[in-house]
Amino acid sequence: MAKILIVDDDQTIGFMLKDILEFSGHEVTVSQQPRKTKENILKHNIELVLLDKLISGVDGTDVCAELREDEEVAKIPIIMMSALHNVGEVCKSAGATEFISKPFDMETLISKTNEILEKHNNKTS
Repeated sequence: MAKILIVDDDQTIGFMLKDILEFSGHEVTVSQQPRKTKENILKHNIELVLLDKLISGVDGTDVCAELREDEEVAKIPIIMMSALHNVGEVCKSAGATEFISKPFDMETLISKTNEILEKHNNKTS
């Protein structure tokens, strides 16, 4: 079980992802405030972030890049997601660990999440 933070301004998507991930045994926090991502990571002891590319006028790649430059949270894996075409590379160059195109199915979400958590746990243990 991991502590996961979902940062998405679409409440419906946020809570749908929360349900899927909680059903898989994870503890999930949902935020619609990208500027509070670092604060939420530290407050909730987050182990993985699911970050939308466009959140209420804020570019998720900027948030991702800021997190990567901050020693306190730089090692936290980040999965970025977007319905925009051809942004996977942009997200990865901003520091995203992985990218998922919306819409995605539950299997993809769960397998990517578990794969990244497993890799991350192997690095830190």
